[in-house]
Amino acid sequence: MTAEQAHFLANFLISDFEYEVKTAKRVLAAMPAGKEDYTPDNRSMHALKLAWHIASADCWFVNSVADGEFKHGDGQMPESIKSAADVVAWYEANFPKAAARIRAMSGEELIRPMALAPGMENQAVVWLQLAVKHSVHHRGQLSAYLRPMGGKVPGIYGPSADDK
Repeated sequence: MTAEQAHFLANFLISDFEYEVKTAKRVLAAMPAGKEDYTPDNRSMHALKLAWHIASADCWFVNSVADGEFKHGDGQMPESIKSAADVVAWYEANFPKAAARIRAMSGEELIRPMALAPGMENQAVVWLQLAVKHSVHHRGQLSAYLRPMGGKVPGIYGPSADDK
């Protein structure tokens, strides 16, 4: 891929990601208060942890691409995050800054090789596509939690059965 192609692709992918983040925030906001510990199975993340995973991983992926390396941290949820509203506020404060960093990257930066893990190397821009897929995957998990939690599923790619 050329630098020019990578620049075009990055702008397309980050615009797509921004659209998906708007949808993700609606799903997060639909979590009923007081149900943050809900989990459908003991092997599943509880709802608040899953919400935090979505928001924090989205920012981590995008910032990692902008940094040119994946730094694996502990991913721990800050003690200040107690509700879905807290996660949404954090997401709204952090994702736009991360997206702006991608928009500011040169084509040459976007084609540099990056390794997510040993044996998993690709051009930086390619990791943005995985980031979108990762986010949508986990958003789907959380949306499946909503009705059993007593919430309503918002429209994702059109109206929901819960829409009036």
